[in-house]
Amino acid sequence: MLIRFLIFAVVLAVILGGASTFLVRRLASAFGLGPRRRRALGVTLGVAVAFGLGGRVLGWVPQRILEPLETTAFAVLLAAVFAAMILGVIDLAQLVASIPRRFSRRLASTPASHAAPPPSAAEPAIAAPTPIADPPPNAPLPGLPRRTFLAQATAGSAVLVGASGSLYGTLIGRHDYALVDVPARVPGLSRRLDGFTIVQLSDLHIGTFVGEPELRAAEDLVRRARPDLLILTGDLLDHDPRLGDTLARFVRRLGAYARHGVVAIPGNHDYYAGVDAVTAAVTGGGGTMLINDGRVIGDAGASFALLGVDDIYGPRTDPRAAGPDLDRAIATVPVDLPRVLLCHNPQLFPLLAPRVGLQLSGHTHGGQINFGVRPARLVLGHPFIAGAYHLGDTSLYVNRGFGTTGPPARIGSAPEVSRIILTG
Repeated sequence: MLIRFLIFAVVLAVILGGASTFLVRRLASAFGLGPRRRRALGVTLGVAVAFGLGGRVLGWVPQRILEPLETTAFAVLLAAVFAAMILGVIDLAQLVASIPRRFSRRLASTPASHAAPPPSAAEPAIAAPTPIADPPPNAPLPGLPRRTFLAQATAGSAVLVGASGSLYGTLIGRHDYALVDVPARVPGLSRRLDGFTIVQLSDLHIGTFVGEPELRAAEDLVRRARPDLLILTGDLLDHDPRLGDTLARFVRRLGAYARHGVVAIPGNHDYYAGVDAVTAAVTGGGGTMLINDGRVIGDAGASFALLGVDDIYGPRTDPRAAGPDLDRAIATVPVDLPRVLLCHNPQLFPLLAPRVGLQLSGHTHGGQINFGVRPARLVLGHPFIAGAYHLGDTSLYVNRGFGTTGPPARIGSAPEVSRIILTG
């Protein structure tokens, strides 16, 4: 795991360092920054990269100090990346647009370069240079050249847009919590269970950026949702197993709002933190952890099988992990019951859909940072990013998550609590 994390950190450092270097050069060129200002800007971005990537190794720093430092560093980084992306797109567009013009100029200049000079009877006399008079003392300064003005306006606008987006996502977007109602059909479900409410929380990422204030906000939404059953679909801790007590207290509080209790499954970050610590926290708080396991929800004549599978990336971190095993989970419940599956990673949906009626997942954070499009589709390699999907009679709902990973910001992907309302 350590080697994998180091490789990821190096790759990310190269990307962030490249974006920062490009931005410094563009701003220096547009505004004529001297060596001192250019160096100060580079050092600022370098410190932000160091804090953003190295925050995990600063666990000994008190939370009240570490959180604002890391938040500020990520806000600066995010603003720089946004601005660099905007300027990069503009530069690329200008380059593409200039290709036909350069090509036509080359064609036009080629014949002239080989033409013989016109005959001349005599060489013209060279005129003496006209002296340039000094401007009057009160004369206005010459206007800014059009090219320079456009370069400065473009660079300044890119920085303004980048900073605005970063500040919104960091200060507002990640706290813009939503309670989302999701009607979900489960084939074969008893009519007596129509309206049964499953409230889903996913990707809490309890850690530097998610503490008691955020968990109290989640608890308030759960209370308003009035669940029959509450589920936690993975990534409960971000990376620090010492926060297991915080998770246990949270699970215990949630259990008071759901008559069928709290059921959880692990996600990839729970393996980073230590799945044993996460399991102990969930069970210690009165909840149930399902890892390739199941339980019956309801009573005789009106029940369904709730199944939970292991995370697909678990074996990469913990050699004891079995990985997702739906057969094993199904074997723990009566075979004739309708099935609701908890699976952290939605990429397994096409494989598992034929054997369940409803799958509830998380993991993607809805892309977390989106500008009209969801880059997560390209990064994750599957289309199940946020919301409802269907394959045959089986439905999938992908929760956008409640916390954040990487930059503590959300744009175009509000953190959510899902209220899944079952129908037959």
